[in-house]
Amino acid sequence: MKTKVRFIVIGCTVLILTACSKSDNGNNNERGADTSNPTTVSPVETLPPNANYPPAFAGQTRVNGVRTTTAIRTTIVTSALSAPWGITSLPDGRYLVTQKGGNLRIVTVTGTVSNVITGIPAVNASGQGGLLGLCIDPQFTSNRMVYWVFSENVTGGNLTAVAKGRLSDNESSIENPTVIYRAGPAANSNAHYGSRILFDQTGNLLVSTGERANTSTRTFAQSVTAAWGKVLRITTSGQPAPGNPDFSQAGALLELYSIGHRNPQGLALHPVTGELWQSEHGPRGGDEINRVQAGLNYGWPVITYGLEYSGQTLGAGIQQQNGMEQPVYYWDPVVSPSGMTFYNSDRIPEWRNNLFIGSLSGQHIVRLVIENNRVTGEERLLVSERQRFRDITQGTDGALYAITDAGRLYRIDRQ
Repeated sequence: MKTKVRFIVIGCTVLILTACSKSDNGNNNERGADTSNPTTVSPVETLPPNANYPPAFAGQTRVNGVRTTTAIRTTIVTSALSAPWGITSLPDGRYLVTQKGGNLRIVTVTGTVSNVITGIPAVNASGQGGLLGLCIDPQFTSNRMVYWVFSENVTGGNLTAVAKGRLSDNESSIENPTVIYRAGPAANSNAHYGSRILFDQTGNLLVSTGERANTSTRTFAQSVTAAWGKVLRITTSGQPAPGNPDFSQAGALLELYSIGHRNPQGLALHPVTGELWQSEHGPRGGDEINRVQAGLNYGWPVITYGLEYSGQTLGAGIQQQNGMEQPVYYWDPVVSPSGMTFYNSDRIPEWRNNLFIGSLSGQHIVRLVIENNRVTGEERLLVSERQRFRDITQGTDGALYAITDAGRLYRIDRQ
């Protein structure tokens, strides 16, 4: 398959030339730009919000826009994937990709897609379910272990399940696939599985779960006896990880790390602080970015910056409550944030430690500049591609790689 290359100049690099190419950052509103800093522009969101809720602090939403000054090259590595959902880098520079329908594949840097890797347990691919997030063991070069999250049919409905297995030496199959954790109870819902997974710095797994979408189930995000609407921290054998916070209520699950989440589809560790950050789908408005800390409650569905899909007030219509954490950032209208990664490369210095998030309904990649745990700038990248960006990761070469629901894998790097 031919590799398609698209050159995108995001902003202007100051050279001998005085002319400047058109930006592809999706911010066509040049009014109000800060002329003292040509990379700072008006907020990228110009549509009216669904709810007229005031933010809890300045910069919590609709922060000033920023514009990348480095010339960027965007390459379509392949368009041959089928509804990819999760991507992770292999040590040799190739990519392991889950496909929603239940298949696992390897993609080379030149765009060759492997045959289906067999051995993955059956998934329930209806609705938002399927073969979802994945990661590899930090010791992959020696143990070849892969971990993934999927929607599993069980008695009473379906649930978010975590499994592991060894990638065979010939890369044709997953050996000894084992389900190590099930986020119960089961529910009759095919939505809000959460399903991102990564290793923390202690060698344990962090897993996000959704509250299964129904009005009758969403309240379980506040319950410490159910694994819905949570970030979980488990060992590689699926047991509660040592050092987990103590939720003191009776019957509290020992694997809980944080509670009060809606549908968290992005997890990433900050490359400097090591802290966990998370993206979360809101309802009609109220998409969130959270800095997740052990033992804290992130509020859903008690507090939210969104509305019911009908437009009615959600719950008591409050956005703050004692004992519940505020999002670092939120969107209204939604962008539908999915997989995300921090940029930790010197190839584009101005992106260093910025957070990049795949946007589904927004059909772009979000770039957030973060300083002292606050968002100070937002940019929209690859808007003209009109793709639902499902996940994004940084490759071993320092470039960003993003997958889309339409089956594309993009490489994003400097020219």
